Amino acid sequence: MDELAAIRVFARVARAGTFSEAARQLDMSTSSVSRQINALEESLGIRLFKRSTRNLVLTEAGETYLTSIDPALKQLELARRTALSYQRTISGSIRFHARTSAGTEVIVPALSEFFIRYPDIEIDITLTDERVDLLANGIDVAVWLGKLEDSSMVARNLSSSRRVICGSPAYLQRHGIPRKPDDLLQHSCLVYLQHNYLKDWRFQKDGQSFVIPVTGKLRTPNSVVLMEGAKQGLGLVMLQGWMVRKSVQEGSLQAVMEDYEAYPTEADTALYIVYPHRHGLPLKVRVFIDFLVQLFDPESQASA
Repeated sequence: MDELAAIRVFARVARAGTFSEAARQLDMSTSSVSRQINALEESLGIRLFKRSTRNLVLTEAGETYLTSIDPALKQLELARRTALSYQRTISGSIRFHARTSAGTEVIVPALSEFFIRYPDIEIDITLTDERVDLLANGIDVAVWLGKLEDSSMVARNLSSSRRVICGSPAYLQRHGIPRKPDDLLQHSCLVYLQHNYLKDWRFQKDGQSFVIPVTGKLRTPNSVVLMEGAKQGLGLVMLQGWMVRKSVQEGSLQAVMEDYEAYPTEADTALYIVYPHRHGLPLKVRVFIDFLVQLFDPESQASA
């Protein structure tokens, strides 16, 4: 027996005067209400109601019990309403961790738009490529690269692992536009140095695979540095589509070989939103997650 549920049913019956009316108010069957009262009486070892075919009256013990539980039920109702009002109020502080590249290139530049929509929300933001324990550090939401290993967390795909090869217009004018993977052997290719990433660039097209060993003027474990190097004309770069989208739209970078599927590693490199709980998610966090999803949606950005 759920004792708290039974107590609430008892209080409703006492005020309604009949099992049937209480059942209607609670959206329960009359038999279910009766079973709850019987179970509560058995648990307490007392009779709460005097029953007849026409009347339902509290016993003396029932009246005393109702008087005793009434303040507690009112406090519970007040707590419920307080919690609901918290859920409806889009305000408060959010602790947010984001991958450095996603934060600097996509999220931070768009935060002013979020604050215009939700002026009563504050965000504590940390940009890092390290994964930390969200619960232990009191973090509400994070943006990570790659699949989630901790099944107790909730992970929502934010962006695919699609890569784009691009370079500055000035570089492409000087060195030509590569049309196929083998052409990259004649180009300076800026290389991402990180665990799990391969020493070559891989492509697929029409069921065929291509593996190209690449070298260039710049090697770094920082994708933001790679993109800036490409803008400065140091060579071609392979980066996530969401990362270079704005630069390509503005013309500081130009995408090439778009008819090939490019990838630098066998590991999952999609972007994910990660948060500790699915249920009872505060509204402030929910609207921020929705904002991030919209921010990384190519179709949404194309229509903006």
